[in-house]
Amino acid sequence: MYKWTLGLVLISSIILSGCGYNTLQSTDEQIKASWGEVLNQYKRRADLIPNVVNTVKGFAEHEKDVLIGVTEARSKVSTIQATPELINNPDAFSKFQHAQGELSSALSRLMVIVEKYPELKSDTNFRDLQAQLEGTENRITVARNRYIQAVKDYNVTVRSFPSNLTAMMFGYAVKPTFAVENEQEIVTPPKVDFSSKDAPAK
Repeated sequence: MYKWTLGLVLISSIILSGCGYNTLQSTDEQIKASWGEVLNQYKRRADLIPNVVNTVKGFAEHEKDVLIGVTEARSKVSTIQATPELINNPDAFSKFQHAQGELSSALSRLMVIVEKYPELKSDTNFRDLQAQLEGTENRITVARNRYIQAVKDYNVTVRSFPSNLTAMMFGYAVKPTFAVENEQEIVTPPKVDFSSKDAPAK
């Protein structure tokens, strides 16, 4: 009886492996890991923004509209529950992506107005924040690209025969990824150049 049971287990393992089950499992886990890194980097950016806004406010308080725009965009992002389940919900994922895109745009506008304030550009605290922000934007780009590739590998398995049959049997569905039309806006870091040599003459 034991031999029969062992034989059935081995046969089942071979069948599942040949039908893409193991690939579905591994690619799904890779998506979760990649998504976690995306969220970590977005959170890092969100944590930096209050300090950036407060520093800019100290030198350019009358740029109220831009400062409010960044604060409101950050607030909107924080209201979205970025849980692991979000990557299985296309509508929720789209809202999350749109909110992050709006924050990127608001942050870019903030960086543009900085160019008008030489004293702000040369401020040591702000230059440190600038370095952290640039580094975070670069890490966001890397994390997003890894997520996009992980989703691509997974979705190919879900759609391909015979693994698509296994996917349907075990409830694996195609997952959303970052939309092409927003790719350039989101992955391009805000232009931040605070070198004093570019400061306009007083």
